Amino acid sequence: MKKTIITAATTGAWPKKKDNPNVPMTPSEIADDIFRCWNAGAAVAHLHMRDDSGDGTMDAAKFRETVELLRQRHPECDIILNMTTSGDLNATDETRQLHVKELRPEMCSYDCGSMNWLHTGLFLNTPKFLEELGKNTQEWGVKPEIEAFDPGMIANAAYYLKKGVLKGPLHFQFCMGCANGIPGTVKNLVFMKETMESLCPGSTWSCFGVGHSAMEILYAAVALGGHVRVGMEDNVLYTKGILAESNAQFVERAVRVIREFGSEPATPDEARAILGLKV
Repeated sequence: MKKTIITAATTGAWPKKKDNPNVPMTPSEIADDIFRCWNAGAAVAHLHMRDDSGDGTMDAAKFRETVELLRQRHPECDIILNMTTSGDLNATDETRQLHVKELRPEMCSYDCGSMNWLHTGLFLNTPKFLEELGKNTQEWGVKPEIEAFDPGMIANAAYYLKKGVLKGPLHFQFCMGCANGIPGTVKNLVFMKETMESLCPGSTWSCFGVGHSAMEILYAAVALGGHVRVGMEDNVLYTKGILAESNAQFVERAVRVIREFGSEPATPDEARAILGLKV
């Protein structure tokens, strides 16, 4: 039976309690939320951290505290941890990698290009940073998740794969419907998938849709044989006009969609096998 990986992106860098009071913000809240998502069927947790004001931060101590709390409180939770290397536009190349170097999660994000961000700032991923991060992930034994906000970022990944900065097979996360990125439509998702298959054959992929594109992209990903990401990093509304009660609520819906299609949500160890991680 086909196995579909569900990634729970619980926090992100922008939504705050004023947007949805159920967004986890502290290491304690995030750790417990990851456990609930794992219980609901998520195989991967994508981690962002917040500072004491609720803004995105790359503070390695926050990542460390979250991981320690998760392991202390929920030792049975074998979810794959995928730590962001973005989320603070003022972070340096060094601070974006420090927590990955120290904690050695199984995965980390690799945003494969620069872009305008939310019409307000620049999200910079310079060639120097991408080469450094790619080589470091190989040294540290961390699998990069290639976050692609447009097809040009897939081409960048193909270049770094050919150059040896990245090691195949690659795993992509297609970020659909983000402001200044590719719009979240089925047609565009098919284009991203076909671009990846042409430039980086043998890769695996997942995707998510922001806002009103969330359900369209969720259904399309399952139908096209991909994996899915859900959570309040990408959407604070469960449906139009209704706030999400929890991240686990998003995971539970993804589980239902996957099973209705005749597939099954992957366990963490099944996800490790699919992604080429050590089991």
